[in-house]
Amino acid sequence: MPERAKTLSQIQNRTPKPDNRPSAAKRGYGMRWRRLRKKHLTKHPLCVTCYSENMVTNATVVDHIIPHKGDYKLMYDQNNLQSLCKYHHDVKTATEDGGFGRPVGRGRFEIKENNHE
Repeated sequence: MPERAKTLSQIQNRTPKPDNRPSAAKRGYGMRWRRLRKKHLTKHPLCVTCYSENMVTNATVVDHIIPHKGDYKLMYDQNNLQSLCKYHHDVKTATEDGGFGRPVGRGRFEIKENNHE
């Protein structure tokens, strides 16, 4: 028998799983990162993906081109940083991680959409 569709109130009232990750500061995103982020966005204020698509959008996220995975040398390498709008950062993260930190596969798909109005 197929699973019963959930009502909107059931979806909205479900308890999210706890985020068991260490704090941002413990993951390396403390004062040093905030200073580097601010400096990078000042020098590179536009989303590089939007710009490559002939759109002008203010960047709000400093993204690691190659995920650093705790490697502080790679994390603070200015050549490994790019400015992105939140939409394009979310798309990149979902494409790399499978969305919400889960691996790609098992019915998950890569997001190819680039319309973010």
